[in-house]
Amino acid sequence: MTQIATVEKLLPGGYAEISVPRKSACGHDCEECAGCGMTGAAIKARAKNDPNAQPGEKVVVESSTRKLLGVVALVYVLPVVCFLLGYFLSEGLAEGWRYGIAIAAAALAFVPSVVYDRYARRKELLTYHILRVF
Repeated sequence: MTQIATVEKLLPGGYAEISVPRKSACGHDCEECAGCGMTGAAIKARAKNDPNAQPGEKVVVESSTRKLLGVVALVYVLPVVCFLLGYFLSEGLAEGWRYGIAIAAAALAFVPSVVYDRYARRKELLTYHILRVF
């Protein structure tokens, strides 16, 4: 996946710290909406700086789509699957208990996401590469 980012500062070893604006389904026409509170939100990341971009420059960065899709499945699909499993596998209990079990199962499904996030940050698995100056 390619995105536009801003180089914040240069790091040793041919890397740069970049600021990537967060994207969502709304399209970020914040002047018209301002309903989500995401104005100006950005993710700071480390990127391989092959074209030797300088601080302040806009650049085109690429991240691994395959790894990103795995994270999406972990964060969005796993809790839904666990909710449904918790609900349907607790058949025979009172309806309130079934919902409680399903919600608890969905909440527990976020634990692997947190663990993977910490692991990925430590090992820098979700990497960016600066392709060119914009």
